[in-house]
Amino acid sequence: MDVPISIDLDTWPRRQHFEHYRRLVPCTYSMTVELDVSAFSVALRRSQRKSYIAQVWALATIVNRHDEFKMCLTAAGGPAVWPVVHPAFTVFNPERETFACVWAPYDPDFGAFHDVAAPLLAEHSRASDFFPQGELPANIFDVSSLPWASFTGFNLNIGGNGWNHLAPIFTLGRYVEKDGRVLLPLAVQVHHAAADGFHSTRLVNELQALMTDLTWLEETPKA
Repeated sequence: MDVPISIDLDTWPRRQHFEHYRRLVPCTYSMTVELDVSAFSVALRRSQRKSYIAQVWALATIVNRHDEFKMCLTAAGGPAVWPVVHPAFTVFNPERETFACVWAPYDPDFGAFHDVAAPLLAEHSRASDFFPQGELPANIFDVSSLPWASFTGFNLNIGGNGWNHLAPIFTLGRYVEKDGRVLLPLAVQVHHAAADGFHSTRLVNELQALMTDLTWLEETPKA
């Protein structure tokens, strides 16, 4: 079982920022970007693998590179970092017009992750429970998809105990074609106590690079 590692406040450069945005001015912020997924979309059309799962894996890969996006709170309310975090993602039931939330353990190998995640989507595509796998692990972050619409802005309003939620939340939109490119809307919701604009911008830039250099998609799918 993964156990979070407490952050040493005496040496942490963001100690004052954490305390300010955790205690004095608790707030989240969001940014919406359009990722260029022209090559990505072509590669997935030629593949037997699912674009949605590839998007989720790419997000999980970048999130797991950076401690600021793996943060949680200790029982005493101090900052800590999970060794690894896993994506929880939505699957829509068109008959009920509701969605379920499922999760898959992150694997740095995309093929191995896809082999686990794809059956989960198929199994729970008609789920009536919100969490058909039972209680989610503590070390997850959320991804949701709005494949029915493209957007240039998306914001979640978090209140109540949501101020204790330090994990990022991602929302994916529908592809849109502009000037010969295929763009993917992505909204990133972040607790300011965990990360600043610099960190979120780095995450987006690294995600764009991963969506451009598709060597991770070149392995032949297992039979």
